[in-house]
Amino acid sequence: MTSATLTRWYPLRPHAEQRRLWDSPCRFRVVPAGRRSGKSELSKRYGVSRAIGPQLWSDARYVFTAPTHQQARRIFWNDVKRMIPKWALAGQNPRTAIRESDLSIRLHNGAEILVSGLDVPERIEGVAVDWICIDEIGNCHAEVWGEHIRPMLSERNGQAWLIGVPEGRNHYWLMSQKAQEDASGLWSFHTWTSATVLPPEEIEIARAELDLRTFRQEYEASFLDATGRVYYGFRRELHAAERLAYDPTLPLVLCFDFNVAPGVCVICQEQQYKGSNPAVASTFTAVINEIWIPSDSNTQRVCREIIERYGNHASDVIAYGDATGGAKGTAKVDGSDWDIVEKMLRPVFGQPRTRPGRGDFECRVPNSNPRERVRINAANSRLQSADGKVHLLIDPRCVHTIQDFEGVTYRQGTSEIDKKSSPMLTHLTDALGYYVNYEFPTTEHPFEVVQF
Repeated sequence: MTSATLTRWYPLRPHAEQRRLWDSPCRFRVVPAGRRSGKSELSKRYGVSRAIGPQLWSDARYVFTAPTHQQARRIFWNDVKRMIPKWALAGQNPRTAIRESDLSIRLHNGAEILVSGLDVPERIEGVAVDWICIDEIGNCHAEVWGEHIRPMLSERNGQAWLIGVPEGRNHYWLMSQKAQEDASGLWSFHTWTSATVLPPEEIEIARAELDLRTFRQEYEASFLDATGRVYYGFRRELHAAERLAYDPTLPLVLCFDFNVAPGVCVICQEQQYKGSNPAVASTFTAVINEIWIPSDSNTQRVCREIIERYGNHASDVIAYGDATGGAKGTAKVDGSDWDIVEKMLRPVFGQPRTRPGRGDFECRVPNSNPRERVRINAANSRLQSADGKVHLLIDPRCVHTIQDFEGVTYRQGTSEIDKKSSPMLTHLTDALGYYVNYEFPTTEHPFEVVQF
């Protein structure tokens, strides 16, 4: 092996449940384990070890997948390439054996390693698969396993590792139940918490950053029922009991969700807490105001309202919000909603300005929205982390934002927000959630930033 390959195969700390997973004779191994607890790393080592060893078939196929092609590439591709010794490559020539165009690697024994996303499962259909890993399977479409992956494993008694973090009581939960109840020997179930792998200080950091429910799901691999209120951490008597002052010297945060009915914007600042509630963190997100135009709104009207209220703001103004830009709203006439925000607000809040001592204007918009569940977890964690600290307060005058936090629910029998039963809800919490997830994410940012 080269020195780089040897470095990549660094030693792992002994872990009994990981060893049981590695040695299991079962074809289908279901692995809901804690975040950053080594499940993906173990799958890479297992898959590569199998692929470079002796094969029953001259065209064996080993596949690493994730919900999207971008995720699969980010999780697996560079690591898998570094794990393969030069002698194992077909022809011992990386330039021809490793194909960046389709994320595939040809090996000396005829086997192939492929990295692919399951957003288009047809990419890997059509031939038999000897072994596959599906990472973050709880985020894949429910039909991916039964309709696309399982048939590909039938021809050669192919094996599968089905790994991830729980995502409520969805198809992954059902799969986990099946694995635990199976008496045929086809399925095995393996789980462990992050605390069995990560240093105690990392667990305490996570406990301080995440709400209790998200901490249990992400770090303790617990399947939690997602029915009921979406923002279960919100309590009016705790989060909306204090008047919050606007500070003209602090940056002003504008949170957009583009709609015609209602037109909304949540306005907040990161402030130092000066109250007497010991549960509130020393620095917190202060929702100081809201814009609510119940009908016949557009982005121009919302921006004019912002200018009327805060046109003389003395510090920076930063806008966050829906990356799609509201395609069904103002965008049809005057460009995207973000173009309108930029056009209307930069002359007021941006540099240069006619008066000295003013801040600047910036739009911080990802190239795509976070998954709904990721955004919800970030908002709940900001409301109250697992260590009991509150990181977000709402001025009692923001009545519609409070109603959103209290009233938004899941669609019955799903882990998706119900946007139909109460169409005037969800917009303000969505808007605020884009900001919170951007600046205080519970996971690493899965997006690039669009500059305006």
